[in-house]
Amino acid sequence: MKIICIGRNYTEHAKELNNEVPDRPVIFMKPKNAILLPNKPFYYPEFTDSLEYECELVVKVCKNGKYIQEKFAHKYYNEVSVGIDITARDLQKQLKEKGLPWELAKAFDASAIVGDFIPITPNMNIQDLHFELKKNGTTVQKGHTKDMLFKINEIVEFISQYITINIGDLIFTGTPAGVGRIDVYDSFDGYLESEHLLHADIR
Repeated sequence: MKIICIGRNYTEHAKELNNEVPDRPVIFMKPKNAILLPNKPFYYPEFTDSLEYECELVVKVCKNGKYIQEKFAHKYYNEVSVGIDITARDLQKQLKEKGLPWELAKAFDASAIVGDFIPITPNMNIQDLHFELKKNGTTVQKGHTKDMLFKINEIVEFISQYITINIGDLIFTGTPAGVGRIDVYDSFDGYLESEHLLHADIR
């Protein structure tokens, strides 16, 4: 099981971090131990003073695949949720300035908070879904999947040209604008079309 993440998939988010808008998907990965265990708090790590939340739509892979065509990609995932890609922004900045990979800032233990998954039904248009993140009860991020630069089926096709996807893999599909700081004692709640799917406490 692996976590495949898409960076800079919303134009406004790329701009808010002063990044170029990409012409093809930006891929990075998190290991299995990056998932925050269910009903456990997230403990603020000692190696950073600048954690940030990035709320994203997450799809779960249900079928092994390689070299998948976009028109068949919808057959390879069947559940959806919201998640938080936690980023050590200060560490990421240091690594980027040196031209080094981001893993230390993105792939550390418990850095992927994932909500409860719900089935993708035949009448659900996955490219017409609203999602939302609340911090301490106040909305801090809102996203709509129609605003993705690269649609989910495009993403599945692109990933599978390089990396075989396997049953149980998670794909974090990118975050909209509005990322912000995480502090100790914050609490977060994630929603998909007003359905509460995620809760996390910071300790």
